[in-house]
Amino acid sequence: MIRVVDGGVTLAVRAQAGARKTAVVGVYGEGVAAQLKIAVQAPPVEGKANLALIAFLAETFGLAKNKVELVGGELSRSKVFLLRGVTEAGADSLLSRERKLR
Repeated sequence: MIRVVDGGVTLAVRAQAGARKTAVVGVYGEGVAAQLKIAVQAPPVEGKANLALIAFLAETFGLAKNKVELVGGELSRSKVFLLRGVTEAGADSLLSRERKLR
């Protein structure tokens, strides 16, 4: 789900567009194929859900929106985001806390 890369980490996400609210709803898959499942309020039209995911991840990780980049899966439910300036430990900590809040 989280991989360390130069300048930050990548986060594998499974998007569920058209939800009542944008929130982490669980983990999709297991092992190295696991993805963070996020319900997105925005519809999957004209990139609106992707922009909503970027805003949500930026807020969740305390980053500026320009530090979150969609690097894979623009037209797919399975997406990969680059989170610049985030460490693996920091990402793990935030995700653990986010899952406990559900």
